[in-house]
Amino acid sequence: MNPGTSPAAPGPAAPDVTVTVIVYNDAERLPRAVESVRRQTHANLEIVVSDDHSTDATPRVARDLAARDPRIRYLRLAENSGGCSAPRNRAVEIARAPYLMFLDSDDELPERAVEVLLAAHREREIDFAMGAVQRVRTDTGRRSTWMPHLVAERRTLEGIEADPRLFFEHLSTGKMYARAFLDRHRLRFPEGIHYEDQLFSAQAYCLAKAFTIVPEPVYRWYVTPYAASGAASISNQRHKIANVRDRIHVQRLIDAFLAESGHESLREDKDYKFLKHDFRMYAGDLPLRDEAWLASFADTVNPYLDTLSEGAYARLPRAERVVVELVRDRRLADARTAARGLGHDVAPPRVTTGADGRTYWGDHVPETERARRELDVTDLEPDTRPFFAAWFRHEITELTRGPGASLDLTVRTYDPGLCLPVGPQRATLLLTPGRHRLAAGFRLSPVRPGVFEGRVRLDLAAARLPLHGFGGVRHPVLRLRHQGQSHTGILLAPPAFPSFTTRVAQRSGAAPHRVTVEPEGHAPGRLQVRWQPTGTAARILRPAVRHLARPRVRRVVRLVRSVLR
Repeated sequence: MNPGTSPAAPGPAAPDVTVTVIVYNDAERLPRAVESVRRQTHANLEIVVSDDHSTDATPRVARDLAARDPRIRYLRLAENSGGCSAPRNRAVEIARAPYLMFLDSDDELPERAVEVLLAAHREREIDFAMGAVQRVRTDTGRRSTWMPHLVAERRTLEGIEADPRLFFEHLSTGKMYARAFLDRHRLRFPEGIHYEDQLFSAQAYCLAKAFTIVPEPVYRWYVTPYAASGAASISNQRHKIANVRDRIHVQRLIDAFLAESGHESLREDKDYKFLKHDFRMYAGDLPLRDEAWLASFADTVNPYLDTLSEGAYARLPRAERVVVELVRDRRLADARTAARGLGHDVAPPRVTTGADGRTYWGDHVPETERARRELDVTDLEPDTRPFFAAWFRHEITELTRGPGASLDLTVRTYDPGLCLPVGPQRATLLLTPGRHRLAAGFRLSPVRPGVFEGRVRLDLAAARLPLHGFGGVRHPVLRLRHQGQSHTGILLAPPAFPSFTTRVAQRSGAAPHRVTVEPEGHAPGRLQVRWQPTGTAARILRPAVRHLARPRVRRVVRLVRSVLR
């Protein structure tokens, strides 16, 4: 027996499912993860806590947990592997159950996860079952479903060819695997690399004869978007060029597997997934990167981009195709510009019409056939859109503090389709904390054809807030009006500017607040205003209002009102 492994649980019956909880220096959250497995509605299971040689209190915590529940076994690796693969693989070696699941120490399993997935295996012979993954943001508590369109209905697929979109659902967690399937194909997590889930999942999808998808939530994934760099997950370390190299290395391993296993027909789908998901994550951050980083990024990613199928590029939205092509052409300053506001229909500062009558992104006609194909924005109709959908770009070019809690902004608006008439334009800056809108009107004056500029003061103290206070984040938008129609677009802030915090005193009986103005810090890079109630509002009023806002409480209040009537 491995000296770092506690004895297997006694008893005549082997467990139905082994849940492996991998951990490294996470003594604080490990009990929560393990408890989520202990409270499963299906109780005949074993829990293997696989410790990647932690140096904090994790060993003590894990042994205490094992002492309280005979279903828990503690496995400690002799040395740190630096990844998730080794602790998972070592746990598979000692697992006693015919079905296996994996859980990270900072996540949880919903109470019926094991029951639901095991039921799918018992209904028919399948290689693995998978369900919905709930994403929970640790900063806001907001919940969402990861790739909801892929798990919306119950279905059994005989191979990933039936739905290649599943390449996007590359998590190894949220699934229950038949041990016989993993052993038959000698399928284990690749050690010594990052993004191991992507390769493991691609192999599992391609090797499985059948797998079942259930819509019930089976995994709770806690996401910390803005963790400190030392504590951030691998996926949130995109500022490191080594992170880019790791991701591309895994893509090449997947490509080799597809070719060797006879699944080359899936290459376009897999390439599209890389462009739409993996590359897109880096693209959203490009405005925050300096010239040296952008150059290294292009050096790293371009050789791989050259291997992708043309069909994968053709499936991308035009705005994303533009960013990819600008990186491939090493027009890196332009790539940074194109990436700002990506996903929000933000216009380029300028477009150019060629002799062929086609309209291209940027201030000149691209030189190569590929660039002309990828940078062709003619189909976006920049000069013929209706005004409410016109293609504008609004940028804050200067931001300074005004008196009190006010901001003085210089705003530049680009109108590459020349939708606005010549001359000054009336514009309104809008911000809506709570239910009441704060509006600041100003004038945009023409600088040159297609470019306007103006200055506006935004007084945050003038916002009408609820009596119980408002806690949250809002982003100003800019509204234009023309011939009875209006257009509202996002307002891009400088990628970096000094944030500041001010206090807004009570006005008309409203609660006092602490207000912070800061860069958004991630795509799309808007100006961000954060309100936080203070004093009595924070301690008493807001908790009371949140309690009254619960659906059950509202139903009781309505019932009491009806009885009193």
